[in-house]
Amino acid sequence: MTQALFVVNAGSSSIKFKIYGVAAQDHEHEDLDLIMGGQVDGIGSEPRLKVKDQAGAVLVDDKFPVEQLSTLSQAQTVIADWVTPRIKGFVIIGIGHRVVHGGSVYSKPVLVDDEVMHTLESFIPLAPLHQLGNLDPIRILRERRPDLPQVACFDTAFHHGHPELSDRFALPRELYEEGVRRYGFHGLSYEYVHGKMEQIDPGVAQGRLIIAHLGSGASICCLFGGRSIETTMGFTALDGLPMGTRSGTLDPGVVLHLIEQKGMKPEEVGNMLYKQSGLLGLSGISNDVRELLASDRQEANMAIDFFCQRVAQSMASLAVTINGLDGLVFTAGIGENAPEVRRRVIKHLNWSGLFIDDMANEARLPGPQGMRIEGAHSRVPIYVIPTDEEKMIGLHTLRLLRLLKKH
Repeated sequence: MTQALFVVNAGSSSIKFKIYGVAAQDHEHEDLDLIMGGQVDGIGSEPRLKVKDQAGAVLVDDKFPVEQLSTLSQAQTVIADWVTPRIKGFVIIGIGHRVVHGGSVYSKPVLVDDEVMHTLESFIPLAPLHQLGNLDPIRILRERRPDLPQVACFDTAFHHGHPELSDRFALPRELYEEGVRRYGFHGLSYEYVHGKMEQIDPGVAQGRLIIAHLGSGASICCLFGGRSIETTMGFTALDGLPMGTRSGTLDPGVVLHLIEQKGMKPEEVGNMLYKQSGLLGLSGISNDVRELLASDRQEANMAIDFFCQRVAQSMASLAVTINGLDGLVFTAGIGENAPEVRRRVIKHLNWSGLFIDDMANEARLPGPQGMRIEGAHSRVPIYVIPTDEEKMIGLHTLRLLRLLKKH
């Protein structure tokens, strides 16, 4: 029977999954062949399961009563129940998971056991919006299929090995030794996109490269020689750019003011910064860029302008860190699908010699190789490259399982 991998990418209110066919163990071919993929989203509000095959044909698109799908545990059960009878002819050899935070402990993917789970649970306070949701499917699948190896792949791992200047806060040294440092996130996305750049333009990929992962969670990373040098997210996934509902970088005095002067409890402040701020807080309308761009209200336009200016400012700042720029990449939901956001961002950077070709920018993405959107006089190439975190997880999982089998 053909071997396959099951990949799970769990968020705070959704679970994405993909199943990949795998070449035989004695085959050097490392690529993965997509069999099917889908997601359950709207968990706790408007639950929906949608699955497509490798050609993009819809296999199922079902809505569920909220009481039937109000937790990630229930969603994982629905996915498993639907998938199991539909992969006849395939044998699952392992499960790969995205885990947002690996702390300073994990710099590469790891096989999950009780000790690993205990360590990962200790990082929940560092990523309260994501970590618990990442671990729930692991726990459920360990109970359901204890025979299957599960591999945790970390969003923080790609950023391990930062220069100390990029890792530090201007806080007492003992806090740094205790783990209060800049970890960085979206590493699986950056790793995948950089791998694509290696295929498209190896010279730019090994040079001074900035990748902007712009989605409901957003960050930017600068690379040199293929390594992450610095990124906008730091100790938690709350730092850096304004996001869908997250504030991004904030004067810490604001937090003190909210607690000391407004009498807010820490959990209330946390809820506001994670769930009521960002584009939603700025506009008072929505956290969805598509809705804001379609709106004719001034608040919506201001929120988009605020986001684009912060993105451009961060790009300029990161270019200082790597002493220049050889290439720029947009990726993730907004980066791939919002040409107006890309246009406004690059307009802020015209002074630096970056220009956009409006016709190329408005074109539909042709496929996984992405497209170039810079104008004729742009100093460096500007790319739009679709990310695929699930495939990166699958590749990491396959490599680790094969390595363990050799030993």
